[in-house]
Amino acid sequence: MSTTADELREEVRRRYGASARAVTESSGCGSGACCSDDQAAAEVKFGELLYDAEQRGELPDAAVLASLGCGNPVAVAELNDGETVLDLGSGGGIDVILSAKRVGPAGTAYGLDMTDEMLALARQNAGDAGVTNVHFLKGVIEEIPLPASSVDVVISNCVINLSVDKAAVLTEIARVLKPGGRVGVSDIVAEDRLTAEDRSERGSYVGCIAGALSKSEYEAGLEAAGFEQVSVEFTHEVADGMHGAVVKAVTRGDA
Repeated sequence: MSTTADELREEVRRRYGASARAVTESSGCGSGACCSDDQAAAEVKFGELLYDAEQRGELPDAAVLASLGCGNPVAVAELNDGETVLDLGSGGGIDVILSAKRVGPAGTAYGLDMTDEMLALARQNAGDAGVTNVHFLKGVIEEIPLPASSVDVVISNCVINLSVDKAAVLTEIARVLKPGGRVGVSDIVAEDRLTAEDRSERGSYVGCIAGALSKSEYEAGLEAAGFEQVSVEFTHEVADGMHGAVVKAVTRGDA
């Protein structure tokens, strides 16, 4: 029997919640999301190893332990002082905290997550880090609870592949970005030669493999949502034909 979209979303929510509880209980990242026990993910570079020592030094230990991503979107996005940044699927808050420090007191960093446990952990981590220009919001990335044209930069770390409606996510990103706004995302992306069935054979949905878009699907999706200067660049292989990738795009308007 096939799994419905609601069932997939609930499975992702449960895994993220388990990860947050594992960090709170000081037992590591548990079995949640990209920090999974999938065979395809077991030998992959995920989480805290993708941040340099200087960045890890800026963060509470719990934020580092809660990192489940496949890249470093803060570095990808090249944030500037005074900008407003939104992190989709903000988890334990590592990228929101780093973003808040990059944009400075004149800027704002938002984190959006659907998991109560992760939101509580992120707020605790932000307080421990001493950053005050942060706001954590509860919601799903297919329906971002922010006004149109309110954000300069959208980042995300290995989360869009977990969405049950990726076209809606890309459309929502375009909606909340200002004209000339930027996307800087780390994600898992498949080579174009892999079918959906091929991807499912290489890992589970909650392990960030089965739900991944192909390179051409990502590019076409961003263009359909109104983006230009679209690029999807592979960074490291996570399974046969599956890669960590840097995804960039700009909204149409004054760049």
